[in-house]
Amino acid sequence: MAPPKKLRTKGQVSSSRKSTVTSLPLLLEIGTEEIPTTFLPQVLQDLAALGHQLLSECRLTYHQIRTVGTSRRLGLLVDGVQLQQPSLTQEVVGPPKSAAFDASGVPTKAAQGFAKSQGVSVDQLTIQETPKGLYLAVKKHERGKSAKQVLTLSLPVYLSKLIFPKAMRWNVTQVKFARPIRWIVVLLGNQVIKIEFAGITSGGVTWGHRFYRIKRKKTGQPVSLSNAANYEAVMKKFGVLVDPHERRAAITAQIAKLAKSAKGQIDPIHRDELIEEAVWGVEYPHAIMGTFPQEFLALPKAVLISSMKEHQGFFSLIGKDGKLLSKFVSVTNTPEGNTALMTKGNERVLSARLKDAQYFFQEDRKQTLQNRVSALDGVMFHHKLGTMRQKVERVRSLAGWMAELLDRQDLMDVCERAALLSKADLTTGMVGEFPSLQGTMGEVYAGHDGEAQEVCQAIGDQYLPRFPDDRLPRSLPGMVLACADRCDSIASFFSVGMVPSGSEDPLGLRRAAYGLVRILNETSLQLDMVQVFDPLRERLDLHSRTITDIIGFILDRLRFYGRTTMGLRDDVMEAVIRVRPKNKADLGDLLAQMQALQGIVSQSDFELLMVGFKRVHRIVEKESWNQTDVIPERFQHESEQRLFQVLDKAHQDVTNCILSQEYAGALQSLLTFNAPTDEFFAAILVNDPEPHIRENRLSLLTAIDRLFLTLADFSCIQSAGAEGG
Repeated sequence: MAPPKKLRTKGQVSSSRKSTVTSLPLLLEIGTEEIPTTFLPQVLQDLAALGHQLLSECRLTYHQIRTVGTSRRLGLLVDGVQLQQPSLTQEVVGPPKSAAFDASGVPTKAAQGFAKSQGVSVDQLTIQETPKGLYLAVKKHERGKSAKQVLTLSLPVYLSKLIFPKAMRWNVTQVKFARPIRWIVVLLGNQVIKIEFAGITSGGVTWGHRFYRIKRKKTGQPVSLSNAANYEAVMKKFGVLVDPHERRAAITAQIAKLAKSAKGQIDPIHRDELIEEAVWGVEYPHAIMGTFPQEFLALPKAVLISSMKEHQGFFSLIGKDGKLLSKFVSVTNTPEGNTALMTKGNERVLSARLKDAQYFFQEDRKQTLQNRVSALDGVMFHHKLGTMRQKVERVRSLAGWMAELLDRQDLMDVCERAALLSKADLTTGMVGEFPSLQGTMGEVYAGHDGEAQEVCQAIGDQYLPRFPDDRLPRSLPGMVLACADRCDSIASFFSVGMVPSGSEDPLGLRRAAYGLVRILNETSLQLDMVQVFDPLRERLDLHSRTITDIIGFILDRLRFYGRTTMGLRDDVMEAVIRVRPKNKADLGDLLAQMQALQGIVSQSDFELLMVGFKRVHRIVEKESWNQTDVIPERFQHESEQRLFQVLDKAHQDVTNCILSQEYAGALQSLLTFNAPTDEFFAAILVNDPEPHIRENRLSLLTAIDRLFLTLADFSCIQSAGAEGG
């Protein structure tokens, strides 16, 4: 009779069953005093990169990693972190066998030291054959540790790798961080991982919104987190939207709703910038709308917008007619509270700012810009380069010279007048209070003084484009003034050796050069940069080498523009720049040549052309031949005659196309060399025993090589035919 089955009572669990959980979510939160909002986007990117590096080096797999944060907290969220490292077997190679044993086979200090460093005895070492010879080695088996163990040891190390634009030390640990750390949370699932960093021991307690009250609790109370998985939901319950994408969506929806209720729209020019600022400045956004007295609408629109934007971060509202409304929107960091009181406070602060602006506007107009020019003698441009008045005189001369180069003598007076008055608004009270309005206020005050509209507009446009995607000057005098101002700044700082290096560019010279490239490529303005800098040679004592460096610097920005904006290949741009005449640098023309070249390089017949050309180029280069006088009577084969005829026709076509700047047509003319070049090399030997025949053939190839080099250095082009010939 079989023994009875053992019954399992309710509540018992079979000892053979094991937990199937192999991964859990990980949360790291660093609570701080308010971090500057401009730091946060990059810091969260760096935190994510460090998270990837940490888990990779800890040999812990995971499903997804992302970062969240506000000015008071930085958060790393990782889904599906593996709970156990895989075991690792690795072979460590030590010193060569020849150095590990003496002639008697006794282990040397090298062998003993290697064994000791690996925690094994010498007799556990093996000899392995490597590409370099016989070496000592040891196989090490490392048993996988738990995620909790490795994270406890590794997290503090990785936190210390976070870098900020500016950091501070605040306690005896001397740890550097953006702002003092006040708490740290590390949870793996529902388990607290204890680490210590900057004198703070981690736990499972965070803090909610400073001003948010839940039920009957006081504001700003500590919050216990039970599991990494519900972190975002719990924080939302306590008044913190930790996900910046969620805050951005909330802000966008709220301000749009308020604008609609006021029968207007948010000022589109600064909208995205202010939203970004609000996203990082609040933990729980709450948009409110306020008003200001209509009397302030008499102020220039730019003044009102700057008053609201720069000092308060308020959104301006524009009506259907494009005019400003006497309303504004503010994004507060208060999930609850007396909004009426907050609105009144905002209105009171803004009215005070607008009264100041009104006063400056009235006082500034008591003196003309013309009368303010002399005051620029007291405004320093740079201590190595003199006053702003001296800069103005250089820019004035340069603007007139540019008008002459453009064969627009009719605009010389306008350009010089605009340049003379261009910096006068720096002495006004309004620009002193709102520096971002320089140029803008110059245009307004010039109009009040009765200056010509073209002069006013040029003054207002002189700083455009202010950033990469900004709008360009509206008129030709504005373009000239914008270019003249940038050229003077670049040349001035180069003349005293203040050249950008590495990623550092405190003077904004790269931005100035990029603006030049945009203006000269995206407008009708066409200037040769080599000629442009001529008037500055004496004024700034510029040497020829310095001019060459300046042109090279501008061409570097041209490459950047071509790559990022036009999608041009580096080899294509280099091919065109290499053959640029040293006495000419027309940026727009260079970009047109690059575009034409890129348009043809992908064609199959161009690939074949490169095979033949690069063979021609290598022969000419190898022989160092520089003569191009071809004597048809010395031809020995019809392939020579045919190639010469194609050269003669192509030379005429290329010359005509270059004169009319039809670079695509010029390049197409080169394709006619495909068949005759192949026939030439198949039929004859260039290095003929007869010197006069050999020299004639070299001259023919040199003439072809030089014709190609009038358009580009095709040897730079990376193509399938690069190794042909």
